[in-house]
Amino acid sequence: MTQEQILSACKAGISAWQQAFNAQDAAGCAAQYAEGTVMEARPFGTFTGREEIQAFWQNIMDQGFSDVDYTDVTWEQIGDDGYLLSANWTMNKAFGVVHREHWVIQKDGKARLVADDFEVQGER
Repeated sequence: MTQEQILSACKAGISAWQQAFNAQDAAGCAAQYAEGTVMEARPFGTFTGREEIQAFWQNIMDQGFSDVDYTDVTWEQIGDDGYLLSANWTMNKAFGVVHREHWVIQKDGKARLVADDFEVQGER
């Protein structure tokens, strides 16, 4: 794959995650993570693997959080098969920052998160 194709796959991954979140589909969110991914969700804690990650997102959705959007998105190439995303984000009831999402091309050709570090900075 070319770097352009890899970046395009990473952008498709974050788009799929956002669409799943906005559809209140926690399983769809979790599907964008590679197996064994560690997600640092400040200040909530650390969640490891799709099952824990899906439960985290389900809990957030159950509390009425929705309508996620990203601004100031930056993509930085890392290695030969991935990109780091950093951005600001907003939801209907909160806002914060993505410190570091590491998207990597998987065997099936799709990009998935292998590491996720984000922070809730306040309520709206």
